[in-house]
Amino acid sequence: MRRKLIESLREKGIRDERVLEAMLQIPRHWFLEGAFVKQAYEDKPFPIGEDQTISQPYTVAYQTELLQVEKRQKVLEVGTGSGYQAAVLALMGARVFTVERQENLYHSARAMLDRLNLQRVRTYLRDGYKGLPEFAPFDRILVTAGAPNVPPALKEQLAPGGRLVIPVGKGEQIMYCIDRLEDGSFKEQKLDTFRFVPFLKGIRKK
Repeated sequence: MRRKLIESLREKGIRDERVLEAMLQIPRHWFLEGAFVKQAYEDKPFPIGEDQTISQPYTVAYQTELLQVEKRQKVLEVGTGSGYQAAVLALMGARVFTVERQENLYHSARAMLDRLNLQRVRTYLRDGYKGLPEFAPFDRILVTAGAPNVPPALKEQLAPGGRLVIPVGKGEQIMYCIDRLEDGSFKEQKLDTFRFVPFLKGIRKK
């Protein structure tokens, strides 16, 4: 089923074999609630609790391919969710720093990433709008929720030569790809349309 999913992603235009290989290795059904396990390898999003979802595989592949992550790069992920996206990045060789605002999801994702023995992922219960300034700058930043605008703190925490991928908009979002040039200025591209859960401020305790 996993191989069939990967083949469908190729047919939809995903070309980065490193992304596809990482997704092939990960048991996506581990990240889903019991009621949805049988549908784990369909190209669909599913609820994971706390009004959040695990993104559909195509969205994960699209964002990851756009990020153009290289081995050993420092990647900040905003919105750990189930932990699936962080696992993909880690298997591609990135050093992943991932933040989640929902305490229940933070604990469940951390347990799952430990179960997979992914040493390259560090998880934090934090407000994603603030990023992780103590570990900045980052080579790559990936946001997995729909933001009304691009948080200034995330742009500030991007290293020169780095890239930020973030869906921006209300209701539907446009995928933004923002590169920080060597002189510190930013180059912005607006790409395809997606639909994400909203990017919210603050921390939600149990």
